[in-house]
Amino acid sequence: MDRFEQVSVVKRANVYYDGKVTSRTVLFADGTKKTLGVILPGRYSFGTADREHMEILAGTLKTLLPGETQWRSFSEGQAFEVPANSRFEVEAEGVCDYCCSYIAE
Repeated sequence: MDRFEQVSVVKRANVYYDGKVTSRTVLFADGTKKTLGVILPGRYSFGTADREHMEILAGTLKTLLPGETQWRSFSEGQAFEVPANSRFEVEAEGVCDYCCSYIAE
């Protein structure tokens, strides 16, 4: 799916790491939430309360997921999941465009 229909968008951006990671929150009528964002080159650490499904829309993102010791690389069209109540690391060598879906448990 390359577009979302009949959604609400939170106007204020989510800005992390001095603007090197930004996203916008998209809210759906059924209560689900996604963010659409961009990660500029660098290495970043994030925590999450909800399980996340992270889809790479453009670029490449290296990840170190909870409980893993090897970094993995995900490119356009690929996705990965992050467990709830965990921390994960990401590294972008170029600009990475992503969609993150939050999965309440």
